[in-house]
Amino acid sequence: MGKRLKELAGEGGERQLASTIRDSAQQIWLAGLGAFAKTQEEGAKVFEALVKQGKSFESRTRRLAETKMSEVSGQWSKTAGEATAKAAATWDKLEQVFEDRVARALRRLGVPTNRDIELLSKRVEALTASVQRLGGGRKPRAAARRPRSRK
Repeated sequence: MGKRLKELAGEGGERQLASTIRDSAQQIWLAGLGAFAKTQEEGAKVFEALVKQGKSFESRTRRLAETKMSEVSGQWSKTAGEATAKAAATWDKLEQVFEDRVARALRRLGVPTNRDIELLSKRVEALTASVQRLGGGRKPRAAARRPRSRK
């Protein structure tokens, strides 16, 4: 087209040149309108196709994200369970150390344990039974009463 314009301009036909330019501009304008009309016709189809692809992509992405979240959640739960177990074990050890130290301190002070008191109670019961057999079945007064605690 550029060659044709140069030929027309060289031949001296300014009117012809202006007419050719107008025709070219008209054709360009019509081509643009045709492209616009085609885009409008095809645009709706393209838009619908893009929406369909977007929905498909969204569902795939959502499934992938849910899978990853469940994996991470499982790993986190496992880690939290392990940490809880370690903390419980450490707490149990600490509690045992504390109990052992308190028991040693009480032994040093001469405080009897529950086991010591139970053994003494059994011995007192056995002695009471022996005294009753020797005394003819009478219950002694001291055995009926409990000793007062000292304050």
